[in-house]
Amino acid sequence: MIQAIGLTSNPRKELPPAVDDVSFEARPGRVTALLGAPGAGKTTTLRLMLELQRGRGITYFRGRPLHRIAHPSREVGVLLSEVPGHPARTIRGQLGMVCAAVGVPMRRVDEVIEAVGLVSLCDERLGTLSRGMDRRLGLACALLSDPHSLVLDDPAGGLSVTEGRWLHGILRAHAAHGGTVLFSTDDPKEAARTADRVITLEGGRLVADQEAADFARTRLRPRVAVRSPHAARLGALLAKEARAAQRSVEVVREDGNRLSVYGSTCADIGETAFRHGILVHQLADETGDMGPHATLPAEGLASATVVAPALLTSASATSTPTDDASTEDASTDDASTEDAPATDEPATAVAATGAHTPDEPGSTAESLTRAAASPGARDLPQLPPPIAVRQAPSPLRPLRYELRRATGVGTGYLTAITVLVSSALLSVLLARIGHTPQPRLLAAWPRDCPLPPAALGAGLLGALAFGEEFRHPALAADRGTVPRRLGLLAAKLLVASVTALALAVLTVGCDLEMLYLVYGRDLAGVPADWLSLSASWIGLTVGCAWAGVLAAGIFRSTTAGLAAVLAVPVVVVPLVQKTLAGPSVRKAAGFSERLRELLLMQWPFGGARYIAAGARLVAQPVGGALMLSLTALLCAYLLTTLRSRVR
Repeated sequence: MIQAIGLTSNPRKELPPAVDDVSFEARPGRVTALLGAPGAGKTTTLRLMLELQRGRGITYFRGRPLHRIAHPSREVGVLLSEVPGHPARTIRGQLGMVCAAVGVPMRRVDEVIEAVGLVSLCDERLGTLSRGMDRRLGLACALLSDPHSLVLDDPAGGLSVTEGRWLHGILRAHAAHGGTVLFSTDDPKEAARTADRVITLEGGRLVADQEAADFARTRLRPRVAVRSPHAARLGALLAKEARAAQRSVEVVREDGNRLSVYGSTCADIGETAFRHGILVHQLADETGDMGPHATLPAEGLASATVVAPALLTSASATSTPTDDASTEDASTDDASTEDAPATDEPATAVAATGAHTPDEPGSTAESLTRAAASPGARDLPQLPPPIAVRQAPSPLRPLRYELRRATGVGTGYLTAITVLVSSALLSVLLARIGHTPQPRLLAAWPRDCPLPPAALGAGLLGALAFGEEFRHPALAADRGTVPRRLGLLAAKLLVASVTALALAVLTVGCDLEMLYLVYGRDLAGVPADWLSLSASWIGLTVGCAWAGVLAAGIFRSTTAGLAAVLAVPVVVVPLVQKTLAGPSVRKAAGFSERLRELLLMQWPFGGARYIAAGARLVAQPVGGALMLSLTALLCAYLLTTLRSRVR
């Protein structure tokens, strides 16, 4: 069951809140429609329920608010907009990422794909999907973790009649298995046709809460659909006869040869057409729209719950007015509900529409004001609790998620191929020109370039790790952001490290092979100090990859991540060199021996030598600048993470 209590959005500048004190229930095993015209507050209501927008109120999903549920995605399936996946990712790849995020096995992908009818399109790219197929994919993402509740914002919007009928069939099947379904729509006929209960919003307020049959009877106007090749003539005759008989009949000319007749019957229209010899192709009763000024008839009041403004939604008493009661009596009863005995049922306040204006002494608004000012008003509950927008949870299997994200599109493969080809060509060109040391030849690193192609490629791949997340947020699509969680950061750093290490090794191997093929064995030898050079080379590429990951995670942009990588040799290295250029009075000779004495233990396997090599590596201008940059970026990332958690 879904229970929404007192949902109120924060007031906008010089405007009332988009949603004001909305309370309702959506029961399990039933489909509930949230109906309202565009701008009525449907989407805002859903976002307040899902704690995606600040405001007041609380929503219980099977007795627990969303932030108290350990794994919200396993309890509530959400579809608020189009699936914001990478256009080059396949349907199966997108669902595989979501599987890793919500912690369900990969076999669930095949089950959901079959359920939503995407078996033949599972290898299609997201950028090529139509509106209907995109809605099927969004529904598949919502159903992937087999949630109890489904919350969907206008799921059939823009779909054909066939696609809409199929989608509502899926929702009906989910409800038949005991699930709770809540969807929003602006089409009253769709709500009456597909839902079990209809909740109507108008101007951000709840105006009716009815069963679908009562809604269709009291809020929709019945009409007769007529198709005839002489539609204009028949419409004129129907209007003329209605005026002569002084009957209220409205004839609306639709597209083509169709008429919609309100206030008449099939028998009357058929007799008129027969008398005047007019051919009729269709004559059928239909459920029309709500009309421009639809109100609740008197016979529908007993079955509808029309919630009066403000305080009555939080009252605990129930009033049951009769059909012949006046509005003033109803207002008096509502104002005195604080003296009525409390019940377990939600408060129900019924008011006739249009009977009084707010300025009249007996109006409902003044009754509520008097009720709030009375001594008994202190017994009413306080304002609903504020809604805090919390950070999205981290994927339950972050390493698996990151691997599927990185390998699901061709950007990483294309970047690696570009790096290898450019590095091989550049090394051959540098060897032809001469005056380049062999270590720089193997790395394809000209003296005038800030970084070699391999380091730039590793930095770009690291920046894409977070940059693509913010551009196509698959983890928190409804929030439009990415959770800055340490588990996700560790997974991205680990995958970026492995990628950078592979890129560094492949680059040196390709350069060696190209130099051997073009110039022979003279330039294809291995340097004598290959161990320290390898450590420096791997440290450079991995450091650039980490800098790209951290900077893109902080500034939420791939461009910012790559700019941070380039800023290390262009900005930070000159600053470090300028700092170290001055005279040195003290030197760090014997650092490893003093460190061994401090720890009171012997370094195994010649560990002191490796510690000294690492210290020399950090002491280099590029190594020191890279270490300094990584430390600053990591501190900034942790500060941003802690700040968001405090908020």
